[in-house]
Amino acid sequence: MEKKEILKKVKEIELRSNLWAKEVFSGSYYSCFHGNGMEFTEVRRYAPGDEIKNIDWKVTARQGKAYVKKYVEERELGVYLLVDVSSSNQYIQQKQMIAELLTTIAFSANSNDDKVGGLFFSDKIERFLPLKKGKKHSLSILDFYLSMKNETQKTDISYAIDYVSKVVKKNSIIFIISDFLDDNCEDSIKLLSKKHDVILIRVLERGIISLPKGAIFNFFDSETDEEIIYENFKENIDLIEELSFKNSFTIYSDEDYRKKLLKFFKERRKK
Repeated sequence: MEKKEILKKVKEIELRSNLWAKEVFSGSYYSCFHGNGMEFTEVRRYAPGDEIKNIDWKVTARQGKAYVKKYVEERELGVYLLVDVSSSNQYIQQKQMIAELLTTIAFSANSNDDKVGGLFFSDKIERFLPLKKGKKHSLSILDFYLSMKNETQKTDISYAIDYVSKVVKKNSIIFIISDFLDDNCEDSIKLLSKKHDVILIRVLERGIISLPKGAIFNFFDSETDEEIIYENFKENIDLIEELSFKNSFTIYSDEDYRKKLLKFFKERRKK
């Protein structure tokens, strides 16, 4: 895709995503993500009415007088978009949906005055974009996604998670957008979710979810260039296993992603 086409595409997605983020998602987003709780700022002398649980016993022991830890509400959030750009995630409709999905989430975060960062990965880190506020930064994430040409075709979600764990120290919301056609990433996701609020969004092509019986199938693996011939005469075979992670949902490329995203926000708000 040439730069002129990319800019046109960015403008089209910007108009749609900005409208949906403002009119549909921003209220739901705000009520779902309230910040990371309370952040420690300093210690001060104990005063009548202070809660005993906030007493800093180490400082109190050193000074011989009671001191309490002072906290402030940590309202601002860091929102990271981890996007799988391997070959199995590059179907035209699939890529279009991912582009609009990540832009809508970014604009919703902007409306809530939160910072947004991006990480694009295959079996390596293609690009990391640190947290920033503002529409211009969100559009730069979209522009990079539409214009990038990764050098490798494979997927390694665990590698991307390991990278994020090292560079993102503050508790954040992390959206992982992928088809999750990668073995052995479940433990890495669970480990990441112990520190961060992790949400998995699986984007799939409808045609790859099952294999009907009664035919011989010829497959071409877009990540390994391997040709596979498979005879299936016995029974229909499900090719995709359901994600077991609680904060996850699947969107097919022929669906309206807005409904799925809004449903997720509403259910999360109830919980």
